[in-house]
Amino acid sequence: MSAGKDPLPPYFNINPARAAERLSEPIDTARFAKAAAFAARGRQDLAERGYAPDGRKRLRRFSTWEICRYLIPVAPAHFRRVLLRNPDLPQGQGEGNSKWFSLDDVLRLRDHFAAEGAAGREYRPWRPDGLPAKVLAVANFKGGVGKTSTAAHLAMSAALDGYKVLVIDLDSQGSMTSIMGGKVADEWSTAFPLLAKDYALALQDENRVREAAGHAPLPFDETLTEALKITAQDLIQKTHWPNIDLLGAQLNLYWAEFQVPVWRMGLRGWPLWDALGNALVNDGILDGYDIVILDTPPALGYLTINALAAADILLVPLGASFLEFDSTGRFFDMLYSTFASVEEGENAARRRDGLPEMRFEWDAVRAIVTRFDAGQQTDLANVIQAYFGDFMTTYRQELTAMVGQAGEQVNGIYEADYREFNRETYVRGRETFDRTWAEVKELILGTWWRDLQMQQAEQAAQVKEQQAHG
Repeated sequence: MSAGKDPLPPYFNINPARAAERLSEPIDTARFAKAAAFAARGRQDLAERGYAPDGRKRLRRFSTWEICRYLIPVAPAHFRRVLLRNPDLPQGQGEGNSKWFSLDDVLRLRDHFAAEGAAGREYRPWRPDGLPAKVLAVANFKGGVGKTSTAAHLAMSAALDGYKVLVIDLDSQGSMTSIMGGKVADEWSTAFPLLAKDYALALQDENRVREAAGHAPLPFDETLTEALKITAQDLIQKTHWPNIDLLGAQLNLYWAEFQVPVWRMGLRGWPLWDALGNALVNDGILDGYDIVILDTPPALGYLTINALAAADILLVPLGASFLEFDSTGRFFDMLYSTFASVEEGENAARRRDGLPEMRFEWDAVRAIVTRFDAGQQTDLANVIQAYFGDFMTTYRQELTAMVGQAGEQVNGIYEADYREFNRETYVRGRETFDRTWAEVKELILGTWWRDLQMQQAEQAAQVKEQQAHG
């Protein structure tokens, strides 16, 4: 066919009059409310697919094959012998060798094998006594990089490994809350009151100082009075995972981005970046969990700054594309300028008052390549790896059919029944998150170990000093 007979591209010869006929009347603000109402109903419909008839999510059961391959390192035949010898242990549901167990059952079985099983085998993950939970923030101000998916799968990986996990959703879109089956009525069921409470406590301290000096107190409104009554435990809800709890989010959480700077203007000395971290410490959250995972909004606002300041480990997902690499580099640049600016301002005041200087510090930072297509993105991923160096995880999360299918069902891949896939697809899909968890777990264990050595060294030094003065 000659070039002259080729059909023109679709953007030629558009008739303006016909285009105008296809338009609706101009859109007013009320139309957004209607669209939002439709979306809310649709979101509820999609989120509840796969839920139980009562509208609540249920975690599926796990087969003997899965347990012995992924959860408890024993041979299936030995596993069955142990159950036969111990009828008080969970026996699973089903006939013959095809037994299915709840995660609660698996956790009980883990405890039994840890007490009675072979020495030197890891039936339960390592967790040092007397040290606080590790806090992981998953952040990047570019959307669509797999941030919430990565955070959710890390939480599920850690839970399957036997850790007790708290997930805190700081994104007002509430995607993590949907994945975890959470119900959040308004901003008073989100992290918002924790930030308000921290400001209220700071304001109370300031007003005591002002009262002693004979000055009028700063205003203390009803929001702050209510926030003082709330603890983090009041906001945390159970999920369909027995060892994952949730502090959820919904749209009104976004008001924190407007309210926090107003509070800061009212009290310049309030360290707004510490509000979330203070709540985790003061309310005993770091003693009640093994791992806390913070899912952040796709912006470097006040909620993200709080998450980053509270975190021990920062994970930054990005795709293997130029734009995502460029955006992530700018994210790191903004992190530097934001936190360096806070350090500079705070330390200038501390030097004037003769106080020790402060600094922000993270145990580890890792960028994680997500949605990786080895056939098309290997060269660019290698370039990104070379530039970010030890900031990168060595494993890249591959995009598999299983990941996409689980996402369509508002599930994590660990929630998907492997019988819905062929065995190879399931194993490959699972492996991409198992290997990411292995690298992140290595960071967690390494930092716990380092903390433990420091704690023991400090205790030894204290004993030595006491003996010297004894």
